[in-house]
Amino acid sequence: MDNNVKNAIIIEASSGIGAALAQTLAAKGYSLGLAARRMDLLGELSNTLPTPSFVRKIDISETNDAMNQFRAIASELDDIDLVIISSGIGHKNQELNWALEEETIATNVLGFAAIANEATGLFVRQGHGTLVGISSIAAIRGNGGAPAYGASKAFVSNYLASLRHKFAKLQSRVVVLEVQPGFVDTAMAKGEGLFWVASPEKAAQQIVSAIENRKTHVYITRRWQTIAWILRLIPNWIYNRI
Repeated sequence: MDNNVKNAIIIEASSGIGAALAQTLAAKGYSLGLAARRMDLLGELSNTLPTPSFVRKIDISETNDAMNQFRAIASELDDIDLVIISSGIGHKNQELNWALEEETIATNVLGFAAIANEATGLFVRQGHGTLVGISSIAAIRGNGGAPAYGASKAFVSNYLASLRHKFAKLQSRVVVLEVQPGFVDTAMAKGEGLFWVASPEKAAQQIVSAIENRKTHVYITRRWQTIAWILRLIPNWIYNRI
């Protein structure tokens, strides 16, 4: 990266990977627009950062308001170099409790698409920028224990691929980066009985490295590429017994 001031918007920066990304980017000189539902946590984070930052409440499941709030954030920064959509929820839901499925879809599908839509329009107008979306290894194969989560993350992956294709057709300099984490030590993962668990800080470092190198896809951590390869190769009759 050069020494020029850069501006980034992080959606869901109050905890986990989003908060770690804010700290990592601020250490590299970025000015930040930070958004999430929990304003108290955002305020605490903003006060620790060495570069200018401001906070705004966004609940991306409320799509119309979220899109308006995103535009308001963008208007406070002269030029946006980077938009990271880190919002996402997931539930173990063997019983297919509809309230849990609906909440997951509202956030991971509708909310994600709404913010990605706004970011795409912004970058089309600017002619440059990087859009980062957090998908998951769970996007690769369906899982009966959390149907909406895996399906919603498959949507995220495909939507990002579609936006990448759009920018390629426009011959644009915009980069679309898909991040596929395995287990990261956040509230969502719960951290119980999991292997290859990465800290949010390590995840953030690897994501920022991918951004700096203009990558279009990264596994977090990189060893999860092996698991992804295995998941794609396992025949259905074996996978369905696991």
